[in-house]
Amino acid sequence: MTQHAPSTEPQLTGVRNFRDVGGLPTVDGRRVRQGVLFRSGHLAHATAEDAAFLAGLGLHTIFDFRNAADQKLEGADVELPGVRNVNLPLSDPADGAEFWKMVRDGDIDQLRSILSDGRAAGRMIASYRTIITERTAEHGQVLRAVAEDSVPTLMHCAAGKDRAGLSIAITLLAVGVERDAIEADYLESNAKHRRYKVHRSATAADAYSPEVMELLSPLFDARAEYLDAAFVAIEETWGSTERYLEAGLRLTAADRDRLRERLLD
Repeated sequence: MTQHAPSTEPQLTGVRNFRDVGGLPTVDGRRVRQGVLFRSGHLAHATAEDAAFLAGLGLHTIFDFRNAADQKLEGADVELPGVRNVNLPLSDPADGAEFWKMVRDGDIDQLRSILSDGRAAGRMIASYRTIITERTAEHGQVLRAVAEDSVPTLMHCAAGKDRAGLSIAITLLAVGVERDAIEADYLESNAKHRRYKVHRSATAADAYSPEVMELLSPLFDARAEYLDAAFVAIEETWGSTERYLEAGLRLTAADRDRLRERLLD
């Protein structure tokens, strides 16, 4: 496929948190190539103009890390001609369904009971660690596909922050991108125009009160402590990034070489 990397970051109408990950530096002085690795929130609400832009990227594969509950809530991705769509859920379809229902519908007392006093951030940290330790098969599958032929590729989840953020971070680790650069890209999801909009169905006057929004903010923030928890889980479980990639994700030296060929200048 012919790829047409954007010269400037687009402002897509129905797709949040889209960006090209190109340009990030590696520890050996190389950079991620422009136009081969993209990330975003879901594509279910893409406008015709958004779809035309995405089609112009020459994408080979779109990895959708949402689960069935996400897709029921938001809808299926728009279909782009000639693009392979791979749905690879990174959380169980039933995981947290009641929790997220309470986030959308719960009153202030319910929200305090599940989110206050660090519980919301603790939930996020636990989720990041679990995705690292329990989703090695899925992440290995993604990286082997990218190494084989699946570029240009777009990785997304619902908000493009957590599941996609971790998958992008792991991809960047595999090709030797500097840890600080991985974190900086991850934190870009906090930019106002990128953030996932909080949807509350409650009609009470306090549905979007300052206290409610403060309670919810850890769920919708990209925080360095979340990504750090993922990196710590790698070190605690496998001892090193290299061992994680080799024994956890089962990437061979040839896989790593092909990844670098695909993704780096």
